[in-house]
Amino acid sequence: MNDPTLITQTAPIAVSSHGGRAKCLQRLVRLGLPVPCTMALSFSQVHDIAAGKMPDMALLLAPFGPHPLLCVRPSSEDPDWGGPGAVLNVGMNDELLEILAGKIGREAACALYIRFVMGYSIHVARLDPDMFDGLVVTGEEGLKQVLDAYEEEMDERFPQDPAVQLSAVLRSMARAWEGTTARLLRQAKGAPADAGLGLVVQEMALGLGKGECGSGVIQLVSSATGRPKITGRYRSQSQGREALQKEGTSIFLAKDPRGPSLEELAPEAFKALIDCTKLMRVRLREEMQTEFTIENGEVHVLDGVRIRRSSRAAVRIAVALAEDGIIPPEEAILRVEPRALTEMLHRQVDPDVQRDVIARGIAASPGAASGKIVFTAAAAQAAAARGESAVLIRRETTPEDIRGMHAAVAVLTERGGITSHAAVIGRGLGLPCVVGASDIRFNLRTNSIVSFDGRTFREGDEITVDGTNGQVLAGAAKLLESAQDEAFTTLMGWADEFRDIGVRANADTPADAQIARDFMAEGIGLCRTEHMFFDAGRLTAMREMIFAARAEDRRAALDQLLPMQRGDFIDLFRIMQGHPVCIRLFDPPLHEFLPTDRDGIRGLAEALDLPVSVVSHRIEELAEHNPMLGMRGVRLGITMPEIYDMQARAIFEATLAANRDGAAVVPEIMIPLVSANREVELVKTRIEAVAAEVRTATGRDFKYRLGVMVETPRAALRAGEIAPHAAFLSFGTNDLTQMTYGLSRDDAGRFMKTYVQQGVYPEDPFHTLDTDGVGELLRIGATRGRDARKDLVLSICGEHGGNPESIAFCRAAGFDYVSCSPFRVPVARLAAAQLAVRDRP
Repeated sequence: MNDPTLITQTAPIAVSSHGGRAKCLQRLVRLGLPVPCTMALSFSQVHDIAAGKMPDMALLLAPFGPHPLLCVRPSSEDPDWGGPGAVLNVGMNDELLEILAGKIGREAACALYIRFVMGYSIHVARLDPDMFDGLVVTGEEGLKQVLDAYEEEMDERFPQDPAVQLSAVLRSMARAWEGTTARLLRQAKGAPADAGLGLVVQEMALGLGKGECGSGVIQLVSSATGRPKITGRYRSQSQGREALQKEGTSIFLAKDPRGPSLEELAPEAFKALIDCTKLMRVRLREEMQTEFTIENGEVHVLDGVRIRRSSRAAVRIAVALAEDGIIPPEEAILRVEPRALTEMLHRQVDPDVQRDVIARGIAASPGAASGKIVFTAAAAQAAAARGESAVLIRRETTPEDIRGMHAAVAVLTERGGITSHAAVIGRGLGLPCVVGASDIRFNLRTNSIVSFDGRTFREGDEITVDGTNGQVLAGAAKLLESAQDEAFTTLMGWADEFRDIGVRANADTPADAQIARDFMAEGIGLCRTEHMFFDAGRLTAMREMIFAARAEDRRAALDQLLPMQRGDFIDLFRIMQGHPVCIRLFDPPLHEFLPTDRDGIRGLAEALDLPVSVVSHRIEELAEHNPMLGMRGVRLGITMPEIYDMQARAIFEATLAANRDGAAVVPEIMIPLVSANREVELVKTRIEAVAAEVRTATGRDFKYRLGVMVETPRAALRAGEIAPHAAFLSFGTNDLTQMTYGLSRDDAGRFMKTYVQQGVYPEDPFHTLDTDGVGELLRIGATRGRDARKDLVLSICGEHGGNPESIAFCRAAGFDYVSCSPFRVPVARLAAAQLAVRDRP
């Protein structure tokens, strides 16, 4: 059947054939709400209309009587895909003008006719809006002028036949939907290229008249917070949503001391609207906004739409619906987008604020912060000491910038990608960060930056970094505070009941560990010990170790670091309260701990009591052409075994100290950058020897687990040989992606956008796990490892660990847990729960 469909309780209407609006109107009819008579045109009918094949207009108009006055609205499958604007008052003509003049007064009837003629001319006939400039647009004289203007422009009278008017409106809306611009816009919002459009033709409820008349929208909760609050807008003597957006006086809905309200002007209509909206909430199982018209005190429900909501409101609404028994908890879990939780965990730029964008880059770490520009870590620390907020700007950050990043409120870099140093550390600290802002010109000689539009910003100027959207704004933008309330806690509790994969956090410091526990991480999946050595009190001893020529001299320097390292681990173990802590042994190349500038080298020479020439020579000796593939990770542990010996001793002594306090600690020690089975054997032998020494010296026993961080393709391929020597394999997907692709994660941001746009890669592989290439290595490693050792624990601990897509892959591959930055733990918990719920039979 290809005829228009009258919306009744039993009409064959579906979202997939007629769109969401048509289906919602049918649901409202089924609830017995006062919905005006409505006809629905399906996707196929609208497609035919665009091609010139019109429906039976007599059949379409029949339900509306001899003098129809209609509204035509779009009905797409997803309201976010948009559609052409509604056209009101279709059917208005000279005959109906006289009829309405007797009901609502000639002035109001003329105004209605004028609005239709102007809207029809501009949006349907596609005439120039300037044709009405300078005309009187009120009263009978105004009506005569706009009708004459139309006739002069079109060489014909304004159409009087409602069927002709409606045909033109339907054709215009159908063709607008199928135009190239509209198609590209909706595809950008996720719609398929061939997405269909339905149209609904509805009898107008005027909102105009001699009694209380008007139009409005009403909802029962705040779109910003999700808390109960009657909100919306109402305007007397008006029609449609468009009228509500115009400047002018609107009336409060509920009683308000600031002015008149609908509740006072029309209490019965107000109560009816509240009852209608409450009924929609229960029966449609959603917080709804009611679009309505009041005509002489009588309510007409024109539409019901799912209210727009912020992330915090989405959580509160889902939880409230579940707690009220309207939906089950598992459905509440599915209704919240995991990534939306990041907006609740960090401050955000107020969505209503005017944005003065001076740069764009990669949104590397969510949240927003405002502060004064600084260009060095030392300047950031000095600003923090003065109680000032500072934004640290660097070409790219290095481990030497860690203290400055801790002191800053946000970080901006010219270079880098989603897994660059600044991005990884920023996410770990919960620090707003934008990287790869290549449209900014840096001038570090004058401590200034120049924006893409030519403005110069100098040290001390205030800017705002929006790490959620990847933007940098001039000045201090208005921010919304983070929101972790009882609804958030309840939702996370339900998520934990359903998820079937563990979630740990990457945490390097006690502060990180505390955040991880606050977010209910089930342990630490990656503790990067090298970050502990950049503290000013430790850096000198670390550099002494680097400059030592003999093993005994290295041990002497490391003996200074032992109690500090032991203290770090004791703090971590106590905070985690018996939950597993996976500690990665020292990983980075040694040159990262040495200065590169002249003043730094001179200061190091003074600290070590060595000539500058000797210090410079040693720095040159340690320089590597490709340090990320050079002397680092397990290679350092084998060539300078004293480093790993000290760390193992610190871990074991901290374990005994924490166990004495009552926490049953079983530390996990992870060997980084392994590529050969023999590497594991050599390190394992030395760690076992250190464990035996500590047991003998203390007379106490303890347990630990030794594992491997799989970061090289060879380690994944030879996992069957490595697994018998390891209790666990943790896949470091940051380095594994680098080595699989042959890409530098710090430099890929320069061309990655082009690669994605041109379809070379579907997504940035450092942002979304490459389940085909890197994923195949993960599957091979997991399969071969488990074949060799059945009780092998599998996990990933790269930045992919917090991505819902990566979690889906890990569940399917049989991994035991994922580990991500502390602030992404709630995202991972919710994503894991959603996957488990969807997989339930």
